[in-house]
Amino acid sequence: QVQMVESGGGLVQPGGSLRLSCAASGSIFSINAMGWYRQAPGKQRELVAAITSGGSTNYADSVKGRFTISRANAKNTVYLQMNSLKPEDTAVYYCKADGVRVGIYLDDYWGQGTQVTVSS
Repeated sequence: QVQMVESGGGLVQPGGSLRLSCAASGSIFSINAMGWYRQAPGKQRELVAAITSGGSTNYADSVKGRFTISRANAKNTVYLQMNSLKPEDTAVYYCKADGVRVGIYLDDYWGQGTQVTVSS
């Protein structure tokens, strides 16, 4: 099966930076898109950023110019560099892999989530 392991969350002051990583492991042949979502208390989960296998990216308006998504295809790993963090960025961040090919199967997978807290 496929496992998604996230790392890099934590507590940071406003204006600070964090880098999240998410590695997919297993008998993976290919992954279509990878992305980061977040969910704040009392709110719905929302897309933060996504990147295709070809490198095309998509960002939520609220993070454009501050966050950068990147991907290491050979490692099945996606990163999220978060700069100029604001208190409203506080949430649990989840990575997602879309269109994961394992043998004849194609499925989507979620990470377990990592807490990001922006506070002074």
